[in-house]
Amino acid sequence: MSDAYVREQQNNALLDSLAQKTNALKSVTIDIYDNARDHSTLENTSEVFSSLSTNIRGSSGRLTRMAKQGDRVAILKIAGMVIGVGVALWIILGWIF
Repeated sequence: MSDAYVREQQNNALLDSLAQKTNALKSVTIDIYDNARDHSTLENTSEVFSSLSTNIRGSSGRLTRMAKQGDRVAILKIAGMVIGVGVALWIILGWIF
């Protein structure tokens, strides 16, 4: 009877050890998956910002050409956009800080 009890305790200890190792493996697998997902998100974000910078560069080039032609409306548009962006940044940074 005592021998069976000792074996049962050994089995329980081994099962607990196996459960801990399984949980550790599961945790590592989840971490790898999260890291891979974050990496692909960063790559997609990089592509979005690259596209955004290209669009901004094209828009600023068109606005510069309009301003060089001496069109007062274009100059006022540029000034309004600069002021609008400045105010928007001021508000957003005010919320953050």
